[in-house]
Amino acid sequence: MIGLIQRSRQASVIIDDRTVASIQQGLVVLVGFRAGDQAQSIPRFVQRLLNLRIFSDDGGKMNLSLRDQAGGLLLVPQFTLAADLRSGNRPGFSQAAKPEAGRLLFDELKDVARRQWPDSQFGVFGADMQVELINDGPVTFWLEVPAGSTQPG
Repeated sequence: MIGLIQRSRQASVIIDDRTVASIQQGLVVLVGFRAGDQAQSIPRFVQRLLNLRIFSDDGGKMNLSLRDQAGGLLLVPQFTLAADLRSGNRPGFSQAAKPEAGRLLFDELKDVARRQWPDSQFGVFGADMQVELINDGPVTFWLEVPAGSTQPG
């Protein structure tokens, strides 16, 4: 499981000219699933997102978490994160989870996020989405859980 984490001032997901999700200050996380990813790693993944100390304190140091800031969490499915770019000019997706497996994992991610953080919003799996984002900083991190692991790397 891959999470591209972006600290944001505001963000939204638009489908067919309609806003389906939006947050103010918080985290936007683009999430990709690989073949072999397991649902049991999702609670730890969400916990890491909520506890990452990537917001600035009064001294300007990254010392506060999403929990400290009481910000929003916007999770957006993005299978292209699992692309293989090692050869050729066209991305390969053989390492990505099959669509149905990815959908089930994203549904589980939504359930876990709602339970752990009520201010969670979501993109739509398989939809053509436009993501609007004001990246704060910019601050961007990569969080990865190897397939079969419950510990984010």
